[in-house]
Amino acid sequence: MEQFWPTHSVDAVDILRRPVTLGDMPKSKLRKKVQEQHAHVQEVVDHAPHGPLESPKWLAPTMVGSFLVGLFWIVTFYVSQTQYPIPNIGAWNMLVGFAFIAFGFSLATKWR
Repeated sequence: MEQFWPTHSVDAVDILRRPVTLGDMPKSKLRKKVQEQHAHVQEVVDHAPHGPLESPKWLAPTMVGSFLVGLFWIVTFYVSQTQYPIPNIGAWNMLVGFAFIAFGFSLATKWR
C-alpha cells in the first residue's frame, strides 16, 4: 500500500503527523450490498447432482438408425421416381425422410 502525507497545513497537527493510507478509506454502501448479495447467493446454491455423465446405451444406435432410415427413405423416393416408399403421398415422402433425420438430430443433442 502506498502512503502519502498531506502537504497543506491544518489546525489539527495530529492529522498531519498520521500517514493517510488507502486502507483507511471507507467502502461504498453499494459495494457492501453487492458483497452481501454474493455471500447470500453462495449460501443458497443447491449442490444437487447434475445429469448422468454417460448417455443411455440405446441412444447412439437409435440416433444412427434414424439417420440411416431417413437417408434410405429419401434415396428410395428419388430412385423410384417418386413412387415409393409410400405411394400416393407424392412429395410428402420427403417430409417423412427429413422427419427421421430431424429425430436423429434431436437424439444427437442428448448424446454425451
